[in-house]
Amino acid sequence: MPVVSATPASTLRDSFSVSFTVGTYGAAFGAASVAAGFSIVQTSLLSVLTFSGASQFAIIGVIGAGGSALSGITTASLLGFRNGLYGLRMAPLLKLRGFKRVVAAHITIDESTGVALSQEHLGQDAMRSGFWLTGFGVFLFWNLFTLLGAFGAQAMGNPAAWGLDAAVPAAFAGLVWPRLKSHSDRALAISAVLLALALTPLLPAGLPIIATALLAVLMGMRKK
Repeated sequence: MPVVSATPASTLRDSFSVSFTVGTYGAAFGAASVAAGFSIVQTSLLSVLTFSGASQFAIIGVIGAGGSALSGITTASLLGFRNGLYGLRMAPLLKLRGFKRVVAAHITIDESTGVALSQEHLGQDAMRSGFWLTGFGVFLFWNLFTLLGAFGAQAMGNPAAWGLDAAVPAAFAGLVWPRLKSHSDRALAISAVLLALALTPLLPAGLPIIATALLAVLMGMRKK
């Protein structure tokens, strides 16, 4: 684990700002999960055990729309596959074994990897500190705000009456939008939306999302 006292101030600042900002987004997941019919306990366990925002939204979106648990898990797994790729990048840096390796794998997400890599100019110690501080920071704030969002949604009565059922697609849009930086990214996003809309009346819930993932793979192979 990193020695926080030896961590550069800029690394601490970057880790906290990312952790808190991303963590507050857990409130949207908590509210959306309750709106989709999940209990507060189920919602909290999803955040603690899954701990991958896009995958969590996928699970509640698919199951909440009437899809099977298998469809929800498959969709979430496809979205979470990138975390395994992050692990390949972080493993040589962290050099962990045993239980620490398991813990590191659980907090290997977009944010912890991104902050770690952004500290490269400060050296490997700063990179490792950035990884641990951001990973644990996001985990803490994400779960705290998930709980607050879930309790808030339950207190409002029928979540659908407040329009919280729209939180899932809105959350996905918020996750995807900042990443659409090139023309090919935008073309893929538009194509995925059109494909999902076309398949939704024809296929069971969850399968249109899986089809868009396959579309992304095909377009990626075509670019190569």
